[in-house]
Amino acid sequence: MEKILVWDIPTRIGHWLLVTAFAVSYLSGDSETWRLVHVTAGFAVGGVLAFRLFWGMAGTRYARFSSFLFSPREVFSYLRGLLQGKPGHWVGHNPAGSYAIYALLLLGLAVVGSGWAVYADVGGDWLEEVHDTLSYVMLGVVGIHVAGVAVSSRLHHENLVRSMITGYKNGRREEGIASGKGLWIILLLGLVMSAAAAGLLS
Repeated sequence: MEKILVWDIPTRIGHWLLVTAFAVSYLSGDSETWRLVHVTAGFAVGGVLAFRLFWGMAGTRYARFSSFLFSPREVFSYLRGLLQGKPGHWVGHNPAGSYAIYALLLLGLAVVGSGWAVYADVGGDWLEEVHDTLSYVMLGVVGIHVAGVAVSSRLHHENLVRSMITGYKNGRREEGIASGKGLWIILLLGLVMSAAAAGLLS
């Protein structure tokens, strides 16, 4: 086992941009004073998600959706091992983490879509309630994801937060990716800035 590159640069930057944009959007959601900040951050979330959908098909090995497609049985097996203190080790996303990723992507798209509809005065108060509820559910999934990262980090003696910063994890040399694909960050930032600008100007 040695340090190998697992998470490419766009995946890492996109992850932390999503964390930041969602946090800003959530914290500014109940204030009319910060309404424009809320909307702009929400649009930025949409930009990150749009790139992540693309990168899930065109990205490097562990960024692709095909690398973390697991059946419910595999998820239950992983969780059982986790409860027993002996979870299986995965170089990329583990089975439980993969379901959290899919849930966050779907919820994020639903939150952004419903938020845009509320801002555009499409629908009524019920839609705003739907938007708020979806935001709370997404926050709950984020909490579960963070808890899972903490537990997995402890049991595997591996700092998963640090790996999402540096890109490196423990594994065999042949399991690593060859490149961080840094130039693709231009597309990611372009999408995020364009989306944020659209929210700012809307």
